[in-house]
Amino acid sequence: MTIFNHFIKLILILLLIFTPIAFGSIELWAFSLMELGILLIIILWTIQSLLRPALRRVQGSPEPYMVQGELQSPHSAFVVILLSLFLLLILFQLLPLPSGFLKILSPKTLELRNSLSIFDSQLLTLNSKFQISFFPFATQIEFFKWLILSGLFFFLIYWRHSNKDVIHLILVIMLVGVAESLYGMFEFFSGHKYILHLNMEARIASVTGTFINRNYFAGYLLMVIPLSVGFLFSREATQIGRFRGWRERLVSLDGKTLLIGFCVIVMILGLLFSASRMGISSLLLSFTLLSLLFRSPTKEQKFSRTSILILGLALLWAAWIGLDFVISRFLTSSEDFRGRWVFWANTFQIFKDFPTFGSGLGTFTWVFPMYRSFHLIGIATHAENDFLQLASEVGVIGIGLLLILFLFFFYKAISGISLLSYRESGRYIGIGGLVGIVALMLHSIVERNIQVPSNAFLYTILWAIVLRISFTKKVNT
Repeated sequence: MTIFNHFIKLILILLLIFTPIAFGSIELWAFSLMELGILLIIILWTIQSLLRPALRRVQGSPEPYMVQGELQSPHSAFVVILLSLFLLLILFQLLPLPSGFLKILSPKTLELRNSLSIFDSQLLTLNSKFQISFFPFATQIEFFKWLILSGLFFFLIYWRHSNKDVIHLILVIMLVGVAESLYGMFEFFSGHKYILHLNMEARIASVTGTFINRNYFAGYLLMVIPLSVGFLFSREATQIGRFRGWRERLVSLDGKTLLIGFCVIVMILGLLFSASRMGISSLLLSFTLLSLLFRSPTKEQKFSRTSILILGLALLWAAWIGLDFVISRFLTSSEDFRGRWVFWANTFQIFKDFPTFGSGLGTFTWVFPMYRSFHLIGIATHAENDFLQLASEVGVIGIGLLLILFLFFFYKAISGISLLSYRESGRYIGIGGLVGIVALMLHSIVERNIQVPSNAFLYTILWAIVLRISFTKKVNT
């Protein structure tokens, strides 16, 4: 059965590389390939699961792949129910409903349909059927995204693999983050200002990697950097308390550990030069949490010196290169905040008009122009706030289900990781992954992040890694 795992692992690695490089997979062709890759993984995993009992009977020996930290019943049932209810809600948004019924469930939807129709509104109200979703095709696309990512999550939770497989995936994630940072800095500082084959000289004002938007790039690195720091600390977990001072610890560092530390510094530089204000703020919060959570348990330290050293070296290097244009971005924060506030107020009005079921998942681009209270050149594709936009699209019911699911995951992750000792490497990887999740959520308050397919893909993988680690102790005990 190892051949299935090799193929699954290979596809996962290819997707980890492809999704950010393909402009964050925001184009239809890119996230369609991502969905096909995930579907292929699920198919291979299903075949593997069906063949496993027969092979065990023939071979008479257990498989070499260990199940670690699987989400167990009734917890798995609770998660399945919540995700299923959310997906059913989206399908309900696509269901044609009689006008009278729609008037009760979502009166604003019917009102807008009638006002935009060239037909007689009374006749339309009496005889026609409409979906709750204002633009059903966009909702269908988003439904398949959520369905595929949900399938990926459950696959990662129940996938039988070795510890090396997880380490290899983390290494790939880190190396992709480093490659994105180096490429972005080269294009920006060299003056070439291309994103792959596209000439973006008129649009690139900072480091963006292969992402079209600096904030999408920053959101991606906000997940990768804490995970990489956690991986760095996990390598030193067994040596806690072994050294008397920092000199002995410094001398003991091997080349791989130093290389990982250098990679983290490079990614911090990439994020700093992205000039994403909330991205930089979230990065500082991440390192504040990491420095507190990774402090040595054998010494009376208030914070982890290693975390502070890594951040300090990156800041010194960035200051030597020059941070003038980054600082200037922060000086214009108040003006941009006022612009975002108007966006949020208009989006909140959509939520007020579609409070229960929302306007339809993925319909913001088509609904927002009817609520926009300011002049805008171009099309508003997002609300500058992932959560407010999601609330306007799925209503109280949808956002409530997702909030319960997030709080459940967060509680299980914290309670599980807290049971791990300071000498267990999984503790540091789990904390790093969880801090990356929190950083992305914080950044999403003022930006579009989770809607970007590459970021959503990595976000799903981080949750699976963190939850499997958090359940390891419970399974073993």
